[in-house]
Amino acid sequence: MPVDKMVDLSGRQLRRLPLHICSFRELVKLYLSDNNLNHLPPELEQLQNLQILALDFNNFKALPLVVCTLKQLCILYLGNNKLCSLPLELRLLQNLKTLWIESNCLQHLPEVVCELSLLKTLHAGSNALRTLPAQLRGLQELRTIWLSGNLLSEFPPVLLHMPFLEVIDVDRNAIRFFPSLAHLPGLKLVIYDHNPCRNAPKVAKGVRRVGRWSEESPEPRKREKQINPVTEALSNSLPSP
Repeated sequence: MPVDKMVDLSGRQLRRLPLHICSFRELVKLYLSDNNLNHLPPELEQLQNLQILALDFNNFKALPLVVCTLKQLCILYLGNNKLCSLPLELRLLQNLKTLWIESNCLQHLPEVVCELSLLKTLHAGSNALRTLPAQLRGLQELRTIWLSGNLLSEFPPVLLHMPFLEVIDVDRNAIRFFPSLAHLPGLKLVIYDHNPCRNAPKVAKGVRRVGRWSEESPEPRKREKQINPVTEALSNSLPSP
């Protein structure tokens, strides 16, 4: 058992997980990134203290169900695989706070994600998402959502009903119009660059915008009529007709 309760087997060209790893029952962090894995052994269930599991940059076409038995997981990296969906059993990971599912084959955000009540950060960029489920608004702990590189043709309406969001990234989509985001009290940053938009999203004072027209005032300023003080004085001195 490693002293730091961590095992990093990233970049080893592994096709299967060495079974002796599953005997480290106090393991807290397991990094298996950048291998050739497409399945995991059922013995992985023995790692009930695991809090961080990295499976990104592998060949998973489906999430192994054994992952959903690791109920202490807080961070799960699934990016850069070949996932088209997520199993309903993912709802068992009620301690999950960060989920990375970017660069997969998702055409819809799996609704099971909306059942992860403690989720704070969701990375779902570089998929083929066109919409977001309305149930997402139930994630009241969600603070950051990354949706860059998808197929969104409109700003997801559900995000307008999530006042606790702090970061919204919709860079590199197909959004043509942005509604006002000025009513979102928690918002700190919105990234909307590389969209064919006709306007910048209106935001509250102090909110940073990254994208076209981001340095301009959210509200177009009306040009005020300038009065020459000399002309005004002369006008006041003339007798009334």
